[in-house]
Amino acid sequence: MYYFSVGNGEAMIMQETADQYRQRMFSYLQSADPLKLQAAAPAKLAKLLKTVSPAGARKRPAPGKWSIAEIVAHLADTELVGGYRIRAILGAPGSQIIGFDQDKWVTALHYEKRNLRKSFEQYRALREANLALLKTLAPEQWKHHGIHNERGAETVETITRMFAGHDLNHFQQIERILAGKKK
Repeated sequence: MYYFSVGNGEAMIMQETADQYRQRMFSYLQSADPLKLQAAAPAKLAKLLKTVSPAGARKRPAPGKWSIAEIVAHLADTELVGGYRIRAILGAPGSQIIGFDQDKWVTALHYEKRNLRKSFEQYRALREANLALLKTLAPEQWKHHGIHNERGAETVETITRMFAGHDLNHFQQIERILAGKKK
């Protein structure tokens, strides 16, 4: 199967199955607690963005690659989507989860025009709200699942782990941009 390289912010198609994508996101975690990683993520992102100018944030590192501002807008929108998915699953286990084409969102939602600091604040606030919810869950609720139209059954636990890995993936991407490296 072909999947957009979801989580890379790169306008390319690569051969990656749903399970390969999931495993790639999990690989960023190693043995770390996904809730601790998610709780630490806004501060880590703030540190990465500390010296980025508005103009520098909008500069794409190469054709077809997202800028830092576009990555942060993507993180904010993905946090919104993830929070909704978890709430939908908790409210109605077995709910359908619809995927989205991240590259179409970049264009259609005008990520290139978004204010970096406002995107960061949206991400931070949504992350805080999502973590507050996750901390209230009963053990059995972590096993509730939805049916993703591309990846199949995903539990709240799986989504939480994937989002922690998704953060780390994009933080590495930002670090490469800041270091002037292309990948």
